[in-house]
Amino acid sequence: MPEQLEEKEQTTLSDKASSQLTEAIVTGKLEQGQKLSEAYLATHFGISRGPLREAMRQLEGMRLITRVPHAGARVIDLTDSMIEDLYNVRVALEGTACRAAAEKMTEAEIEQLFSVLDTHEQDINAVDGKRYLQSEGDLDFHYRIALGSRNQMLIQLLSDDLYQLLRMCRYRTSQLSRRTKPALKQHRQIAEAIADRDGELAELLMRRHISGAWKTMKQVMDEET
Repeated sequence: MPEQLEEKEQTTLSDKASSQLTEAIVTGKLEQGQKLSEAYLATHFGISRGPLREAMRQLEGMRLITRVPHAGARVIDLTDSMIEDLYNVRVALEGTACRAAAEKMTEAEIEQLFSVLDTHEQDINAVDGKRYLQSEGDLDFHYRIALGSRNQMLIQLLSDDLYQLLRMCRYRTSQLSRRTKPALKQHRQIAEAIADRDGELAELLMRRHISGAWKTMKQVMDEET
Protein backbone atom coordinates (compact mmCIF):
# COMPACT_ATOMS: atom_id res chain seq x y z
CA MET A 1 0.00 0.00 0.00
CA PRO A 2 2.75 2.58 0.80
CA GLU A 3 4.32 1.81 -2.58
CA GLN A 4 0.99 2.46 -4.33
CA LEU A 5 0.59 5.77 -2.50
CA GLU A 6 4.12 6.79 -3.46
CA GLU A 7 3.49 5.87 -7.10
CA LYS A 8 0.23 7.86 -7.10
CA GLU A 9 1.99 10.87 -5.59
CA GLN A 10 4.72 10.68 -8.23
CA THR A 11 2.07 10.55 -10.97
CA THR A 12 0.32 13.59 -9.51
CA LEU A 13 3.60 15.51 -9.33
CA SER A 14 4.57 14.60 -12.90
CA ASP A 15 1.12 15.63 -14.20
CA LYS A 16 1.44 18.95 -12.37
CA ALA A 17 4.92 19.42 -13.81
CA SER A 18 3.64 18.55 -17.28
CA SER A 19 0.92 21.22 -17.00
CA GLN A 20 3.44 23.84 -15.85
CA LEU A 21 5.86 23.11 -18.66
CA THR A 22 3.10 22.92 -21.26
CA GLU A 23 1.80 26.38 -20.37
CA ALA A 24 5.33 27.77 -20.34
CA ILE A 25 5.90 26.48 -23.88
CA VAL A 26 2.48 27.48 -25.24
CA THR A 27 2.83 31.02 -23.88
CA GLY A 28 6.45 31.38 -24.98
CA LYS A 29 7.97 31.60 -21.51
CA LEU A 30 10.09 28.70 -22.68
CA GLU A 31 11.07 29.84 -26.16
CA GLN A 32 10.85 27.77 -29.31
CA GLY A 33 14.11 25.95 -29.96
CA GLN A 34 15.33 26.60 -26.40
CA LYS A 35 17.59 23.91 -24.99
CA LEU A 36 16.10 22.38 -21.86
CA SER A 37 18.34 21.73 -18.90
CA GLU A 38 16.91 19.47 -16.20
CA ALA A 39 18.82 21.42 -13.56
CA TYR A 40 17.38 24.75 -14.78
CA LEU A 41 13.82 23.44 -15.05
CA ALA A 42 13.96 21.76 -11.64
CA THR A 43 15.15 24.98 -10.00
CA HIS A 44 13.00 27.42 -12.00
CA PHE A 45 9.74 25.50 -11.62
CA GLY A 46 10.46 23.87 -8.26
CA ILE A 47 10.15 20.33 -9.63
CA SER A 48 12.15 17.34 -8.42
CA ARG A 49 14.05 15.33 -11.04
CA GLY A 50 11.83 12.20 -11.05
CA PRO A 51 8.50 13.94 -11.85
CA LEU A 52 10.35 16.32 -14.19
CA ARG A 53 11.72 13.50 -16.35
CA GLU A 54 8.29 11.88 -16.57
CA ALA A 55 6.74 15.26 -17.47
CA MET A 56 9.30 15.76 -20.23
CA ARG A 57 8.42 12.34 -21.64
CA GLN A 58 4.77 13.42 -21.67
CA LEU A 59 5.66 16.61 -23.52
CA GLU A 60 7.56 14.60 -26.12
CA GLY A 61 4.32 12.73 -26.73
CA MET A 62 2.55 16.08 -27.21
CA ARG A 63 5.29 17.06 -29.72
CA LEU A 64 6.23 20.07 -27.60
CA ILE A 65 9.72 18.75 -26.94
CA THR A 66 12.17 17.13 -29.32
CA ARG A 67 15.27 15.15 -28.43
CA VAL A 68 18.38 15.24 -30.57
CA PRO A 69 21.04 12.53 -30.04
CA HIS A 70 24.03 13.92 -28.12
CA ALA A 71 22.35 17.36 -27.97
CA GLY A 72 19.60 16.83 -25.41
CA ALA A 73 16.02 18.09 -25.30
CA ARG A 74 14.73 21.28 -26.88
CA VAL A 75 11.41 23.07 -27.16
CA ILE A 76 9.82 22.41 -30.56
CA ASP A 77 10.68 25.05 -33.14
CA LEU A 78 7.64 25.58 -35.35
CA THR A 79 8.83 26.69 -38.76
CA ASP A 80 6.61 28.76 -41.05
CA SER A 81 5.91 25.72 -43.23
CA MET A 82 4.96 23.62 -40.19
CA ILE A 83 2.54 26.32 -39.03
CA GLU A 84 0.97 26.54 -42.49
CA ASP A 85 0.56 22.76 -42.52
CA LEU A 86 -1.08 22.88 -39.09
CA TYR A 87 -3.62 25.49 -40.23
CA ASN A 88 -4.43 23.52 -43.38
CA VAL A 89 -5.07 20.47 -41.21
CA ARG A 90 -7.13 22.57 -38.78
CA VAL A 91 -9.46 23.81 -41.51
CA ALA A 92 -10.27 20.29 -42.63
CA LEU A 93 -10.48 18.61 -39.24
CA GLU A 94 -12.30 21.33 -37.29
CA GLY A 95 -14.70 21.98 -40.15
CA THR A 96 -15.62 18.29 -40.13
CA ALA A 97 -15.86 18.26 -36.33
CA CYS A 98 -18.20 21.25 -36.44
CA ARG A 99 -20.57 19.59 -38.90
CA ALA A 100 -20.67 16.46 -36.72
CA ALA A 101 -21.15 18.51 -33.54
CA ALA A 102 -24.25 20.12 -35.05
CA GLU A 103 -25.72 16.64 -35.34
CA LYS A 104 -24.38 15.00 -32.19
CA MET A 105 -24.09 17.56 -29.39
CA THR A 106 -26.80 17.42 -26.74
CA GLU A 107 -28.86 20.48 -25.84
CA ALA A 108 -27.04 20.64 -22.50
CA GLU A 109 -23.66 20.64 -24.26
CA ILE A 110 -24.78 23.42 -26.58
CA GLU A 111 -25.90 25.47 -23.58
CA GLN A 112 -22.46 24.93 -22.03
CA LEU A 113 -20.87 26.06 -25.30
CA PHE A 114 -22.72 29.39 -25.10
CA SER A 115 -21.82 29.65 -21.42
CA VAL A 116 -18.14 29.26 -22.30
CA LEU A 117 -18.47 32.08 -24.82
CA ASP A 118 -20.13 34.29 -22.18
CA THR A 119 -17.09 33.66 -19.97
CA HIS A 120 -14.77 34.52 -22.86
CA GLU A 121 -16.63 37.80 -23.43
CA GLN A 122 -16.24 38.74 -19.77
CA ASP A 123 -12.52 37.94 -19.94
CA ILE A 124 -12.08 40.02 -23.09
CA ASN A 125 -13.93 42.98 -21.59
CA ALA A 126 -11.85 42.72 -18.42
CA VAL A 127 -8.72 43.50 -20.44
CA ASP A 128 -10.40 46.10 -22.70
CA GLY A 129 -10.31 43.78 -25.70
CA LYS A 130 -6.53 43.52 -25.73
CA ARG A 131 -6.42 39.72 -25.92
CA TYR A 132 -8.58 36.63 -26.25
CA LEU A 133 -7.02 33.82 -24.24
CA GLN A 134 -8.70 30.44 -23.85
CA SER A 135 -7.76 28.10 -21.04
CA GLU A 136 -6.98 24.51 -21.84
CA GLY A 137 -9.75 21.91 -21.89
CA ASP A 138 -13.37 22.63 -20.98
CA LEU A 139 -13.00 26.42 -21.27
CA ASP A 140 -11.70 26.05 -24.82
CA PHE A 141 -14.39 26.59 -27.47
CA HIS A 142 -12.60 24.49 -30.10
CA TYR A 143 -11.91 21.67 -27.64
CA ARG A 144 -15.61 21.41 -26.73
CA ILE A 145 -16.64 21.20 -30.36
CA ALA A 146 -14.10 18.43 -30.99
CA LEU A 147 -15.56 16.43 -28.10
CA GLY A 148 -19.07 17.18 -29.32
CA SER A 149 -18.33 15.58 -32.69
CA ARG A 150 -18.40 12.13 -31.04
CA ASN A 151 -15.83 11.10 -33.66
CA GLN A 152 -13.04 9.38 -31.74
CA MET A 153 -10.47 9.89 -34.50
CA LEU A 154 -11.17 13.63 -34.64
CA ILE A 155 -11.12 13.86 -30.85
CA GLN A 156 -7.75 12.09 -30.73
CA LEU A 157 -6.23 14.41 -33.31
CA LEU A 158 -7.73 17.71 -32.16
CA SER A 159 -7.81 17.18 -28.39
CA ASP A 160 -4.62 15.18 -27.96
CA ASP A 161 -2.12 14.62 -30.80
CA LEU A 162 -2.14 18.15 -32.25
CA TYR A 163 -3.84 20.06 -29.45
CA GLN A 164 -0.88 21.77 -27.78
CA LEU A 165 0.77 22.64 -31.10
CA LEU A 166 -2.48 24.27 -32.19
CA ARG A 167 -2.64 26.14 -28.88
CA MET A 168 0.88 27.49 -29.51
CA CYS A 169 -0.31 28.96 -32.82
CA ARG A 170 -3.57 30.27 -31.39
CA TYR A 171 -1.76 31.95 -28.48
CA ARG A 172 0.26 34.10 -30.87
CA THR A 173 -2.82 35.54 -32.58
CA SER A 174 -4.81 35.81 -29.33
CA GLN A 175 -2.52 38.66 -28.27
CA LEU A 176 -3.69 40.87 -31.15
CA SER A 177 -6.45 43.29 -30.13
CA ARG A 178 -7.72 43.54 -33.73
CA ARG A 179 -8.55 39.82 -33.59
CA THR A 180 -10.40 39.56 -30.25
CA LYS A 181 -13.90 40.92 -30.97
CA PRO A 182 -14.15 39.45 -34.51
CA ALA A 183 -13.03 36.03 -33.23
CA LEU A 184 -15.63 36.05 -30.46
CA LYS A 185 -18.35 37.11 -32.90
CA GLN A 186 -17.38 34.27 -35.24
CA HIS A 187 -17.44 31.79 -32.35
CA ARG A 188 -20.99 32.87 -31.49
CA GLN A 189 -22.09 32.48 -35.12
CA ILE A 190 -20.64 28.96 -35.18
CA ALA A 191 -22.37 28.09 -31.90
CA GLU A 192 -25.69 29.41 -33.25
CA ALA A 193 -25.35 27.25 -36.37
CA ILE A 194 -24.68 24.22 -34.15
CA ALA A 195 -27.72 25.10 -32.01
CA ASP A 196 -29.83 25.30 -35.19
CA ARG A 197 -28.50 21.84 -36.16
CA ASP A 198 -27.23 23.32 -39.43
CA GLY A 199 -24.11 21.22 -39.95
CA GLU A 200 -23.36 22.61 -43.40
CA LEU A 201 -23.37 26.23 -42.16
CA ALA A 202 -21.44 25.33 -38.99
CA GLU A 203 -18.69 23.73 -41.08
CA LEU A 204 -18.56 26.66 -43.49
CA LEU A 205 -18.32 29.20 -40.65
CA MET A 206 -15.58 27.22 -38.89
CA ARG A 207 -13.58 26.93 -42.09
CA ARG A 208 -13.88 30.69 -42.67
CA HIS A 209 -12.94 31.37 -39.06
CA ILE A 210 -9.76 29.29 -39.23
CA SER A 211 -8.85 30.65 -42.68
CA GLY A 212 -9.09 34.14 -41.19
CA ALA A 213 -6.92 33.08 -38.27
CA TRP A 214 -4.33 31.77 -40.74
CA LYS A 215 -4.28 35.11 -42.60
CA THR A 216 -3.63 36.84 -39.28
CA MET A 217 -0.89 34.35 -38.39
CA LYS A 218 0.70 34.83 -41.82
CA GLN A 219 0.80 38.59 -41.23
CA VAL A 220 2.43 38.01 -37.84
CA MET A 221 5.06 35.75 -39.38
CA ASP A 222 5.74 38.19 -42.21
CA GLU A 223 6.17 41.05 -39.72
CA GLU A 224 8.58 38.97 -37.64
CA THR A 225 10.59 38.13 -40.75
